[in-house]
Amino acid sequence: MKGQSKRLPNWRWEALRTTLWFVPSILIVVGIVIFLITFNIDVAAHFHHIQLPTWIRSGNSEPGREVLIAIAAAIITVVGVVFSITILALTLASQQFGPRMMRNFVRDVGNQVTLGVFVATFVFSVLALGSITVYPHGNFVPHVSIAVAEVLLLVDLAVLIYFINHIASSIQLPAVIAGIARDLDSAIDTEFPAVNREISVSSSANPRLVLNEQPAELLATIENRGGVVLASRSGYLQFVGYAQLAKIAKLVDAVIRLDYRPGHFIVAGRPVAKVYPQGAAQQVEKALAKAHVTGPHRTLMQDPVFAIDQLVEIAIRALSPAVNDTFTALTCLDWISSGLSRISGRDFSERVYRDDEGRIRLIGADWSYPKMVNRAFDKIRQAARGMPAVIIRMLDSLNAVVDATTTASQREVLLRQGEMIVEGSQDSVNDQNDLNDILWHFNRLAESIEERNRPSAT
Repeated sequence: MKGQSKRLPNWRWEALRTTLWFVPSILIVVGIVIFLITFNIDVAAHFHHIQLPTWIRSGNSEPGREVLIAIAAAIITVVGVVFSITILALTLASQQFGPRMMRNFVRDVGNQVTLGVFVATFVFSVLALGSITVYPHGNFVPHVSIAVAEVLLLVDLAVLIYFINHIASSIQLPAVIAGIARDLDSAIDTEFPAVNREISVSSSANPRLVLNEQPAELLATIENRGGVVLASRSGYLQFVGYAQLAKIAKLVDAVIRLDYRPGHFIVAGRPVAKVYPQGAAQQVEKALAKAHVTGPHRTLMQDPVFAIDQLVEIAIRALSPAVNDTFTALTCLDWISSGLSRISGRDFSERVYRDDEGRIRLIGADWSYPKMVNRAFDKIRQAARGMPAVIIRMLDSLNAVVDATTTASQREVLLRQGEMIVEGSQDSVNDQNDLNDILWHFNRLAESIEERNRPSAT
């Protein structure tokens, strides 16, 4: 889609986003540029080429030097103290939310900008301090630079207040869960388009993606007569360059079938794809090494299931005896049902990439709706044994997803999950009244599914 091509959602941009140096480095460069501008103005004023307003002058060099030293010392102290305390607080929070909490903190643009503004102010103050020197015509005092440093100090105070409020809000549980849910929605929109996308190779360097059934004959040919492509390195598959692979397949007149999708763990030396004809396997293997990006952890790039796993992790941690936070689990279930409802309305047909002549060049690894639903509920169902409140909310969540389903097979998956929830509750819930409530909610789920299936049957 055009909007996505302008947004450049590639793995390099994602890697830069998940760092604490990229944005601060840009702001440091901006600080240096501002200093060069103010320094040239100060030099021109010192040699009387221009006249500065009287209110901007700060006396001789000693008061100016003391002001800059105080600003630089205060800023670097605040940076060290505030971020040390923040990381400590986030470390404690990650013990409840999971270790991925730290990655979300690093990825937060507000945190990156805050660090960048503080460090840029420190660099500017140090450069201005170093510019104070002695000329034959008297001491050189960077009046404009000192004034700008004082303005930057006021900006830093405002940023500090924002940062404290931002951190206090961002580590609150509802905000953490809602943030993960927003990432899930964004990943779903990127990976599961609401409409079919057709993009020509010749016009946009991307293959034409057709959502339809995989041709069985071609798959059988690749399986029986195709060449095996091995993984070059181990790690979690973070990004797949579908366009690059399809172009390579067209150049060598081959068809590639991928065995893995982003989020899977691949092992070096193990098969990751098949190519037909076999003679093209070596060229494709080289291209695959460049098109597949692996790393030590999963990312949301092309992997919406990762966001579901994050919500599930928070839920099962909340249900553990050490935490015993039922309401957190209920909140996670609410957002999981929202994400699954969004997924249920999307096209899950197999993905076949064709060139501009309509020939199949790349067959991507398929997504499985049953696996997604099971991934979202299995671990929570197992951790919630003997907890009627969580069991009832799981049934209600499934019922909420039913309204968004588009096929009877999707509703069958939801009904099967509901049946497993009820079976587990009969063994773990001792109170008969609680069991009656659970059965009532399950019956409501079954009735909703039956009602949704009825029009298709007639």
